Amino acid sequence: MLYPLIRKFFFALDAEKAHGIGLAGMSFLESAGLLGLLAKPAPACPVEVMGLRFPNPIGIAAGLDKNGAHIDALAGLGFGFIEIGTITPRPQEGNPKPRLFRIPEAQAIVNRMGFNNAGVDALLRNVRAAKFPKCGGILGINIGKNATTPIEKAADDYLICLDKVYNDASYVTVNISSPNTKNLRELQKDEALDDLLAQLKARQQQLADRHGRYVPLALKIAPDLDDSQIAAIAEALRRHRFDGVIATNTTLSRDGVEHLANGGEAGGLSGAPVRGKATAVQRKLAAALAGEVPIIGVGGILNGADAAEKIRAGASLVQVYSGFIYRGPELVGEMGHAVAAALKEKGL
Repeated sequence: MLYPLIRKFFFALDAEKAHGIGLAGMSFLESAGLLGLLAKPAPACPVEVMGLRFPNPIGIAAGLDKNGAHIDALAGLGFGFIEIGTITPRPQEGNPKPRLFRIPEAQAIVNRMGFNNAGVDALLRNVRAAKFPKCGGILGINIGKNATTPIEKAADDYLICLDKVYNDASYVTVNISSPNTKNLRELQKDEALDDLLAQLKARQQQLADRHGRYVPLALKIAPDLDDSQIAAIAEALRRHRFDGVIATNTTLSRDGVEHLANGGEAGGLSGAPVRGKATAVQRKLAAALAGEVPIIGVGGILNGADAAEKIRAGASLVQVYSGFIYRGPELVGEMGHAVAAALKEKGL
């Protein structure tokens, strides 16, 4: 009952300003030992995915904590894993403000942030100062390219980030699906994708030999894909033996929100309107992968039933972002119970 009151206050503020204040507030409560006032943790439900043992299958998606400055606060809310970033080799401001917009009538968010972040070195300082990774928490680090890096040189940026974060990450996500960095989604296509995945897998093996530990690689894809594109991506994931795939990022579609305030803002749309599109891509991807590459389902989860739907569509883990903004910490426990039941149904 506490979060609806908090949300009313935050929704009266500019969305990006409220985001920063909210994260800072969670970190304050965590440091003061008061985060339990908000937390509704997911039940224990251990699952093994990508060679990692997750205490429960509920994760926070990348984008919420771009610089990894609030890892312990998010961990205190009961997530089974946390993904931070997207991070780039060099710091960048991102796109001009305003760039984050709520659509409350549709339980949706539009963002055109543009990979604003403090750079990979700053993120690593935050990771190394956090307690969660030291205690064995599952931490994903999401990597991207700088806006000023030409698309034909994109692999260089991903390799720089992979080199730097490898030994501090439980897994690394390669983000080629944000709609807010010019031409980034071109990397999802045929030869460009094949070349990028080949370079990343080769570097992963070198790093595994160097560090004496294997860190899984996941690919994050868009929901705006046709059947042939989904099939091609699935084949590339299998051929290059990628460890996981996150389906999906935000959509460029405005179906269902075009008539609402902020519905016409440029950027990626997340929240309830993307649920069906994301789940459809995930279901087709699951059929094409035939269990060879695990799927992390994300997109439009606003309640436990939405999360369970992702599991039934073929996901092994789920992530939330916009739903967390609208529902608050109680959603974590609700998702946990629903997903545990769905996994039991599948014999997992």
